[in-house]
Amino acid sequence: MSDQDCIDPFRAERQAHGILIADFVGETIPMILRHADVRQAAKDWTIFSSDAPMRVPIPSEEGVRSVRQLPIEADPPLHTQFRDLLKPIFLRPLAPDYQARIDALIARLIEAATAQPEIEIVRGFALPLQSRALTYLLGMPEEAAEEWIGWGTHVFHDGEDSTGKGATLDRYIRGALDAADVVHGTDFFAILRRATVDGRALTIDEMIGIANLTFAGGRDTVIHSVSRIIAYFAAHREELAALAADHKRIAFATEEFVRFISPLTHIGRVCAHRTQLGSHDVQADERISLCWASANHDERVFEDPGVVRLDRSPNPHLGFGSGVHNCLGATQARAILRSLIQQLATQTSAITVLGEERQYEEQTDYRRWVGFESLLVHMER
Repeated sequence: MSDQDCIDPFRAERQAHGILIADFVGETIPMILRHADVRQAAKDWTIFSSDAPMRVPIPSEEGVRSVRQLPIEADPPLHTQFRDLLKPIFLRPLAPDYQARIDALIARLIEAATAQPEIEIVRGFALPLQSRALTYLLGMPEEAAEEWIGWGTHVFHDGEDSTGKGATLDRYIRGALDAADVVHGTDFFAILRRATVDGRALTIDEMIGIANLTFAGGRDTVIHSVSRIIAYFAAHREELAALAADHKRIAFATEEFVRFISPLTHIGRVCAHRTQLGSHDVQADERISLCWASANHDERVFEDPGVVRLDRSPNPHLGFGSGVHNCLGATQARAILRSLIQQLATQTSAITVLGEERQYEEQTDYRRWVGFESLLVHMER
């Protein structure tokens, strides 16, 4: 299989049928592949529901957690209530002083990287960046990230014992909630302890479910995006130099990387009642997939979708989802990626890839390049 096929393994089925019937650990799930169809399905939560604890991720996560992740595993009006509760936290990256902290963090990481003859980007740069930036979002001391870094690139699936990793995260969250300063605290866990929805306090499972999603969601996706952006600019230094001369273009470049990389392949929905997808009959309580990665390479919407065009506009990508369940962490991800591009442009003079091991999402019916297991580079000031 060619590199291009691994970037967009859904092309043939998207063009021919718009649906791929795929097997996931013995479960047959139709994947919706076309941009317009994915957007339409994402909007219609009355048919394609997220009210399915543990079944929104594909494969499902019954074996690694026991609580509903909120707000992603709920439909309106419950979803809306929890989303509104969390918006003040997740919109913090819009503040200028917050962006300045992200800029300073990335500058420090680049300075440390350039002081060494080589650095492994995935665990030595992207993972610490994602974890330390998360402390800013949650209003916690940066030292808290050291424990989170130890969880690896995915809080459930980095390593062989996913169940044990899920239990580790659960213990951490319960301990942090117990230790929270309910009266005076301003951090994430204190806010959860004081929060109310519909005039009542949150249950312990609701608090754990929100925290579980906060630590699990956006972790590996940000890490993959950071590492692939660095690898891209190692091979395309002239494009990075052009961005340095016009920082307004960095926002366009960020959106194009999110489209092209599509770090989250897809997400699940459960059919509220029997429905038809193309020629495929889906029964009530069966799952379908909204395939963001395929939609983001749909040639009906994007000219030359297999080419990175850093000035692409318009760019109606679905890299952060679509509909009421669009990614709550998108503002944080954009802040990190925009700053990364700017700091690479201004704080480095060259990036050389010394070695790489790619990470693929491998299923019976497709093989997709999502990121790197390791990426060894030399950075120069």
